[in-house]
Amino acid sequence: MSSFFTDLAQQYIDGEWRPGKGSWDIIDFNPYDGEKLASITVATAGEVDQAYRAAERAQREWADTNPYTRRAVLEKALRVVEERESEIGDAIVAELGGTRLKAGFELHLAKEFLREAARLALRPAGQILPSPTDGKENRVYRVPVGVVGVISPFNFPFLLSLKSVAPALALGNAVVLKPHQNTPVCGGTLLARVFEEAGLPAGLLNVVVTDIAEIGDALLEHPVPQVISFTGSDKVGRHVATVCAANFKKAVLELGGNSALIVLDDADVDYAVDAAVFSRYIHQGQVCMAANRILVDRAVEQEFTEKFVAKVASLRVGDPADPATHIGPLINSSQAEAISKLVDQTVEAGATALLHGTVDGNLVGPSVLTGIADGSPVLHQEIFGPVALLVPFDGEDEAVRIANDTPYGLSGAVHTANIERGVQVGKRIRTGMIHINDGTVHDEPVVPFGGEKASGLGRLNGDAMTEAFTTQQWISVQHGRSRFPF
Repeated sequence: MSSFFTDLAQQYIDGEWRPGKGSWDIIDFNPYDGEKLASITVATAGEVDQAYRAAERAQREWADTNPYTRRAVLEKALRVVEERESEIGDAIVAELGGTRLKAGFELHLAKEFLREAARLALRPAGQILPSPTDGKENRVYRVPVGVVGVISPFNFPFLLSLKSVAPALALGNAVVLKPHQNTPVCGGTLLARVFEEAGLPAGLLNVVVTDIAEIGDALLEHPVPQVISFTGSDKVGRHVATVCAANFKKAVLELGGNSALIVLDDADVDYAVDAAVFSRYIHQGQVCMAANRILVDRAVEQEFTEKFVAKVASLRVGDPADPATHIGPLINSSQAEAISKLVDQTVEAGATALLHGTVDGNLVGPSVLTGIADGSPVLHQEIFGPVALLVPFDGEDEAVRIANDTPYGLSGAVHTANIERGVQVGKRIRTGMIHINDGTVHDEPVVPFGGEKASGLGRLNGDAMTEAFTTQQWISVQHGRSRFPF
């Protein structure tokens, strides 16, 4: 596995693998055992410029390439992923501490998104619209935006990089990708290798492994990219949006969440427990859609709580490479320390820990907290770790009030025996996505994905990809002669 990472520990600019020219290195560690996987010298602002200029040059010809040819490249990329699936899965386990289950989940979705991206190449369609002027024909062309900057996170790095990169390429754009510094290979250079093997022409996908400490806002402020697709925290997303607005760029932002999974009084409690445990603890809770808050009607609170705590207590914490492990390490020590401190502070403030997870290096055991005062800060923030907050309520109106009492609005779920009752409750919650009788963690290639409030701007997936990575151009044709007033 070590050679896999060292082979990909370079910058990829204009079809060339090369070391960065920065003055320091990003060290890629295995978060479970601390093994050094690779060392990558950071890219400079000058290299970011080279990447964008290469993308700009290559994009013009790519935009004119037959969309069936573009589709063929995406289809070949899918075959490369399928052929390398075992190796990529091992890399996900090693670089980000993903469990075997999580790695399989991420790879399954990645393949589905590649299939959809291949179809997307043929989807953009223009229009001919009527005109009030005699003899005039209005053509509206759907054209690529040009160059797209993609900034991806550490939690699902392969999938969430691919999710923007593949559609942008399919639609005739070029891309400069900056992966998170904790996952430079799975979120960055691995994609470069996949598309290189798929025959993507040089310059169309460039990967710069770097950090804001080295390049500042060069990735955002550069004049070439017209769209920046960012997935990450709302704090950084706010900065990205501000810089993009100041530079007349479109920002597509997929940000954090504080999702509520609501268990109504008529819910199937055993099923709701299963959905809630998965929704909170998948990938150690490092998921933007995770069920931070589990809201339970007082009529079923005792039964749900007992079964939920018992199931969480049975989860196995340990080596993510072991297929029996449910909870692996958090991405780094600062995250582990922050989660441990948050739990301690919440308990000190009066909450009850039904389970209090222990910390061993980056391994953080699951915690379950209840008795949290209404208005407590912990109820309003995103918790990127294995901590569940159980919150009782009396009736639908209170459940809706609590669910909406957050600056976020990404995902959610409602459990009930009456599907239409669940839908009506779901419609009252200000969130981009909500699931009836299911978990909160879902992503599908053709369904609009995105959030409200501090959870982001815009949507991805399906037709939303066309909206995100193309623009419209109106070309009118006057077949007769216009009359001008002077």
